[in-house]
Amino acid sequence: MDINILNTKNSVLNNYLAEIRNKQIQTDPLRFRRNIERIGEMMAYEVSKTLHYAPCNVETPLATATVQLPTDKLVVGTILRAGLPMHNGLLSVFDRAESCFISAFRKYTSNDEFEIALQYVATPSLEGKVLMLCDPMLATGMSLGKTYEALKKFGVPKHTHILSVIGSENGVAYLNDMLKDEPVSLWVAAVDKELNSHKYIVPGLGDAGDLAFGEKL
Repeated sequence: MDINILNTKNSVLNNYLAEIRNKQIQTDPLRFRRNIERIGEMMAYEVSKTLHYAPCNVETPLATATVQLPTDKLVVGTILRAGLPMHNGLLSVFDRAESCFISAFRKYTSNDEFEIALQYVATPSLEGKVLMLCDPMLATGMSLGKTYEALKKFGVPKHTHILSVIGSENGVAYLNDMLKDEPVSLWVAAVDKELNSHKYIVPGLGDAGDLAFGEKL
């Protein structure tokens, strides 16, 4: 698995990371969602550099121009509900991509123990396509890992890009071990060192789904 951590090189991405972590700015859900979208847009640009391209002739008012255009068939897959703003950011760049939606959540068996439950999948065929699977928080890696395996029955992608805003070192290591021989690239805006006793990323940013859409019962 190829691992890419974007904030190892300074860019305007740092502004968006600072704002989504800031507990004062987090009180504005519109701002929070928009910053997640922006990070998704920036990741889409980075992913676009890895796609396959072919020349295409375009008629301008004066002459013919040759432009290199991507030829891969793309699917943007999102783990509900926290991934929706990131999904919008990716679609604003890859505006002809198909969409895939997955419900994956922690089903607690005790205060600190849980398993990952998948209850809903809506997806086109993934066979031979480039899948971009996004979830803003990569804590343990279990949700993304289980989702990746579950989607295989809908076709084997040519390549899968897993995209997260903030990951933990444990989560990155978990996916790297699980997917080390798979055609997968991991893109993370920032990686934090710790998981607390509830398996939340520290310092992280809190619950991305709640900050984007309001607290759930």
